[in-house]
Amino acid sequence: MSSQKSDLPIHTTNGHAIASQTAAQRSTSPDRICDGARPHLGRISEAERSFELDPFASPAIYYGESHAPRKPKKTRTLSAIESRGEKETHESYKPPTRRRSHDAQGNAPRRFLINVADTLKLLLSREDTNNNVQITIDDVGPKTLSLGTASSGGYRTFDIRGTYMLSNLLQELTVAHQFGRKQIVLDEARLNENPVNRLSRLIRDSFWPNLTRRIDGSNIKQVGRDPKDWTADPRPRIYIPIGAPEQFEYYTRIAREHPNMRLDVQWLNEKCDDNEYVRDLNNAPGLLAVAMKRIADTPEGEPDFEGLPFVVPGGRFNELYGWDSYMETIGLLINDKVDLCENMVKHFCFCIRHYGKILNANRTYYLCRSQPPFLTDMALRIYDHIKQEPRALDFLREALLAAMKDYHDTWMSAPRYDPESGLSRYVPGGMGVPPETEASHFVHVLQPYADRHNMTFQEFVKAYNYGHVFEPELDEYFLHDRAVRESGHDTSYRLEKVAAHLATIDLNSCLYKIEADLGRCIRLYFNDRLEIPAEWRAKTHKAEFETSSYWDRQARNRRRQMDKLMWSEEEGMFFDYNTKLKQQTGYESATTFWALWAGAATPRQAQTMVEKALPKFEALGGLVSGTEKSRGAVGLHRPNRQWDFPFGWAPQQILAWTGLLRYGFDDDAQRLAYRWIYMVTKAFVDFNGVVVEKYDVTQAVDPHRVTAEYGNQGSDFKGVATEGFGWVNASYVYGLQIVNAHMKRALGALTTWDTFKKATQPEYAFEDHGRVEKPVATKPLHPDAQPDAQPVGMYGSKITAGKTSADPLLDAHKGPEPGSPHASGSDLGSSGSASSAGSGSAKIREKVKKYDELSGEKREKEY
Repeated sequence: MSSQKSDLPIHTTNGHAIASQTAAQRSTSPDRICDGARPHLGRISEAERSFELDPFASPAIYYGESHAPRKPKKTRTLSAIESRGEKETHESYKPPTRRRSHDAQGNAPRRFLINVADTLKLLLSREDTNNNVQITIDDVGPKTLSLGTASSGGYRTFDIRGTYMLSNLLQELTVAHQFGRKQIVLDEARLNENPVNRLSRLIRDSFWPNLTRRIDGSNIKQVGRDPKDWTADPRPRIYIPIGAPEQFEYYTRIAREHPNMRLDVQWLNEKCDDNEYVRDLNNAPGLLAVAMKRIADTPEGEPDFEGLPFVVPGGRFNELYGWDSYMETIGLLINDKVDLCENMVKHFCFCIRHYGKILNANRTYYLCRSQPPFLTDMALRIYDHIKQEPRALDFLREALLAAMKDYHDTWMSAPRYDPESGLSRYVPGGMGVPPETEASHFVHVLQPYADRHNMTFQEFVKAYNYGHVFEPELDEYFLHDRAVRESGHDTSYRLEKVAAHLATIDLNSCLYKIEADLGRCIRLYFNDRLEIPAEWRAKTHKAEFETSSYWDRQARNRRRQMDKLMWSEEEGMFFDYNTKLKQQTGYESATTFWALWAGAATPRQAQTMVEKALPKFEALGGLVSGTEKSRGAVGLHRPNRQWDFPFGWAPQQILAWTGLLRYGFDDDAQRLAYRWIYMVTKAFVDFNGVVVEKYDVTQAVDPHRVTAEYGNQGSDFKGVATEGFGWVNASYVYGLQIVNAHMKRALGALTTWDTFKKATQPEYAFEDHGRVEKPVATKPLHPDAQPDAQPVGMYGSKITAGKTSADPLLDAHKGPEPGSPHASGSDLGSSGSASSAGSGSAKIREKVKKYDELSGEKREKEY
């Protein structure tokens, strides 16, 4: 029998529950009940006991502290009472009447007494019919299991029914087993919890903590070893930049004190992004050091350090990634994890200072490659949460200085910057075959060349990487392949074999946002003059200080070029611009909405995008990455790509929602957020709590099942999902800030958008502000997404006057302020934020009309 004392009251032969109290507590308990004149033992009702612990507490509390070992109390008997000399006899003692049931009565929450191992084994044997240690709608078990109630000591049972409750039971038992629990008292509330609340709670209490990493001596043995290490002697290895000698001394000491770790500590060359140098590092790949903080010295008096915790994407991605971190920050801030967000900005500043850029991730083979830049917006959102702290302005200053250096040295320098168009491209450095991919990834590309040179595959790869064979076609292929990976959209037919020539709308929207942010911040926070210390001066821009006027001009010029070269009035969207062919690509991509997020679109362009572009991308579960028309036919010889139709990704949803809110299209943002949250919640309920990297947004039943290219991250778990996926976690909690309370209740009941719309909207949607009532033109979804969709009013959303932002984070960065030379579409209301953007259709129409009436020169000056 377990030595742990149960949380349950002890049941005596007369049916009373004897509480676990000390003698002092019993003597003063307000719950003491008298039988006649005799005071007897204090009792705590099951309802009162259920509230001793929050049934929705985090696992560490619920299965840790709540079930911690306790000293068992001895049951008191009648002889014990007599021994105390109390004035009562056998004849005078009258036991209370026995209750009809051992179960708690009334509205008391139900709890179950469970033997963890036995119940877990029984549950899986009955319900997991496909033997994947998950209980899903695919399993064909009886879908019911009886559990003993805690108030009856396990004698009376209650049936747990349905996939959702049974899968939740499996998850809870798995977690309890991981905490070493043999027996638990489980609240029913954890099994039938509203799924929206449950997933939100798991993200806050479990997923974020389980995705949190740090790099220092305590774990360098694990994190320093690369699972993709292809060398003959894999070992933990870390590279230190020459500007961080304190870290070199620290890790050298760790390696000396722990020789069995086999930690290899190496200096990194000063010019660490040289193509040949990075290629040679592939013979000994390793982790790149990131920021640390100084802590108390060791007992021997040596300097000691601790890594700053950060959040990783999840799955096989366990490093500090670039744009993943920005998306994660949006969710982390909502969950009040500001310190993690601060740390990630500090890591990025460290990377820019020592490695020259925000890296794709902190591994040596990424030294030549960056990712879409979001640093200024990321820093401003964090600043809005800490602006009352003394450190806030210094934090913002360092982030802006780092962003300037990254802007000039990475994105406004050759080969990424195209001086003819004035736009930027993804053109990372590098030589040969990207080493971090799966071993078989390029076999179909390289094998014909190996055969031509009479070499094995491995022999050809080595010869090609070191320039012993020359294949210009392969050089061009890998130039674009590296560019695709730097874009973060790896892979897509939008970018394949052409990426390095494209000035993409996503990258240039990010850079416009950086330019607008820097101009505004210098003006508002630094009295229009920001000094640039020597260590932060860019190689290509040696200014000793910056003013807002420079960044205003940069933003204005970029927006003019985007409008001239990338905007299509006919199609109502922005397209990527091919700097080699001097023309738009015409590929319809959801990245067009990044221009709304950045504030780079005019009010008229925003209205046109909502009317023309949005219907092309909206599907059952949100926005698709690209249209089926642009992707083209797929088959055995032309397989699908994961960033193309029919797949949807969290970053596209997040940026589109924010952009629509920024321009006042609140109803459209809410509808899209509802669709995405519904899809994620439905998969979570039906498939054992799964949360994955990407979804097929056209599928109603199993959108998480994606087999294209690399498959899906986050679905391969046993019993319980412990991490979700970083940016999907963020999109979920962020989307819940956008939808209203009525929508949240409907989502908790797994109500589809079309059912919700029918129940809450009239047959016709009417124009606001007293206009003539008329039906809004129907614009159906993609036919593959939802054949029975009822699209009446779907794209004729009214914009509610005076509506404030649903997400306080949107106010963290107001965009270009009114009167700024580059204030375009962001100059809505007072500041361009969502709180001032929800100003109604009349205001949007007024701005569009004003824009149309202006001449070219006045229009540019005004917008």
